[in-house]
Amino acid sequence: MRKRMNSRNAILASLIGASCTFAGLTATLKSVEVTREEGRYHLVADTHLDATPASISQVLLDFDNDRYSQISEIYKESSYLKPDSDGTPLVYTLVEGCLMLYCRSMRRVERLEVVTPTLIRSTALPERSDFKYSSSEWTLEPEAGGTRVLYRMEMEPDFWLPPFVGPWFLKRTLLRGGVSAVERIEELAQQVDGDGLLRAESR
Repeated sequence: MRKRMNSRNAILASLIGASCTFAGLTATLKSVEVTREEGRYHLVADTHLDATPASISQVLLDFDNDRYSQISEIYKESSYLKPDSDGTPLVYTLVEGCLMLYCRSMRRVERLEVVTPTLIRSTALPERSDFKYSSSEWTLEPEAGGTRVLYRMEMEPDFWLPPFVGPWFLKRTLLRGGVSAVERIEELAQQVDGDGLLRAESR
């Protein structure tokens, strides 16, 4: 219990520092929680963005041409792949995190499901990923003229980490640039909203 509390306190301190760095931005990262239980990492992030659910969804579903690298520098590659045997879209992402001279790349091939216009869900294929298990869910809800974005992820890596790195490395990689990524998603979504407005005005 003490070890888990210490991990949470360390994460909270880093998030406070990040929030101060990006103070004044429209996007609001209200809370982030990362926990580890029996080898699995759980992440929940609650965010408010000044953009519509439809435009945010469009940004989150744009994996082609390494577009995710525009959201965060940890994304090195992203693309759509040939659909799964049942026609479900497959997406590929490659992320990289570094600690001093140690870097680790993590690839993931996921089945992508748009459950409803405001609910996006993905599940990794372990045989084609560096994860024994990985699933994520984006929920988009209208809120105060913008959108509440609730992100949940559960994952279990399928690779070895040096003892001196351990869970902290994964947590740092998951959270690195979190606030700036939220701001970038908002900026891209506002561009989508703006393009739609311009098209409507030109009719």
